[in-house]
Amino acid sequence: MIEKVKSEIELMQRHIEVLRTVVGHEPIGIMKLSEVLDLPFHRIRYSLRVLEQMGYIRASSSGAVATRLASDLLEHLDKEIDEMIALLDGMKKPPS
Repeated sequence: MIEKVKSEIELMQRHIEVLRTVVGHEPIGIMKLSEVLDLPFHRIRYSLRVLEQMGYIRASSSGAVATRLASDLLEHLDKEIDEMIALLDGMKKPPS
């Protein structure tokens, strides 16, 4: 159970890293993203597909570009992560 959650968090981390790179370099294609992030094409392609399906990016003739949803997500991301950390901390065994 824990490994599955950890795997999902690592995947989310990659998606966020791809999204931040798109925002910082837009428009940007798969090859350039792969080079900048030092990740294989298939991982970049998957993250782009997920981000596009969720509405955070859109494809253009010059490469991926961020949408307004991306700005909203990144603006509130730290708060959302802090809330998740608080949930995880609540699952810890209380000190004896």
